[in-house]
Amino acid sequence: MSSSPLLSNSWSAVGETRRETSAANPLPEAASDAHRSDLLSDQPTADLAAAEPEAEAPTKASFWRVFFSTFVTIFLAELGDKTQLTTLLMSAESHSPWVVFLGAGSALIATSLIGVLLGQWLARRLSPRTLDTAAGTLLLAITVWLLWDIASF
Repeated sequence: MSSSPLLSNSWSAVGETRRETSAANPLPEAASDAHRSDLLSDQPTADLAAAEPEAEAPTKASFWRVFFSTFVTIFLAELGDKTQLTTLLMSAESHSPWVVFLGAGSALIATSLIGVLLGQWLARRLSPRTLDTAAGTLLLAITVWLLWDIASF
């Protein structure tokens, strides 16, 4: 079972970030004994100093890939949803669009922070495959529940 393409792309970008980080920082066990002793010393070697700039480029590319993937996913998901319609109505009713904007923006930042912290906590305890399966199952259950609600009218 798979989740939406946008969610899958977000998870793919996160997975690529993890793979690129692992590739840029190989485990000391893969090094020779002489090189391993250099890794354990406090003095940087020419090999390690030369590898540092290369490690920065994939990290920056990964950052922007994840950032834009997240932005597009959330932006498209939020267009025309109940939050946007609610802020539209509150702005029209209150005649204070900037106050509504600040309140709605603060609420979205707070809920996003909760989501990010919960996601980080879950990612430490569960594999990406398990998280993807759980998200897909949850979305499928919500869909069935909504269809059942519509059919029972």
